[in-house]
Amino acid sequence: MEKYLKTSAIIDWENPAIVACAKQIAWKRETPTAIAQACFEWVRDEIFHSFDYHLNPVTCRASDVLQFKTGYCYAKSHLLAALLRANQIPTGFCYQRLSIDGTGAPYSLHGFNAIYLEALGWYRVDARGNKKGIKAQFTPPQEQLAFTPQLAEEADFPVILAEPLPLVVAALQAQTTWDRMLDHLPDVTLESALHHGLKKW
Repeated sequence: MEKYLKTSAIIDWENPAIVACAKQIAWKRETPTAIAQACFEWVRDEIFHSFDYHLNPVTCRASDVLQFKTGYCYAKSHLLAALLRANQIPTGFCYQRLSIDGTGAPYSLHGFNAIYLEALGWYRVDARGNKKGIKAQFTPPQEQLAFTPQLAEEADFPVILAEPLPLVVAALQAQTTWDRMLDHLPDVTLESALHHGLKKW
């Protein structure tokens, strides 16, 4: 589990603001599961999805997501991982490939998290933020994610990564406004998923 607890340039959970926020959320919660749920719900509800709310800047590093209180799904997953790791709860990164408009091409990756809970094992959660038609919840052992792939070119990749995908980080760091980011969402074809570490042999 060690690699799922590390700090890094993007998941900078040792940042004082993240440590303070993580402690505040965990206050008076007695179990890792209760802390995990509180962190998930806080990021889901208190950090605003950049596209839903048309907010700038485009954030990537966990401490920046916390500072500006906004981020795309990927960035929100970075902050959730940082808050959980600051509370010594192993957390990884998961991705789906989804149609942007729900009807076909173009496609993009969607980012969320997997949390390791002692009593259950890995449990996936999606803190992108709820709205009409999206109701992600923390209901272990059942998953209740924001999206379910439906189309042939969509996918729910089973791999749990210890760090965000480099191409996702690069995409976030290349843009500064939510609308520019919307035009440059990262994508991985099903054929190249293995190369990007999203599929196992």
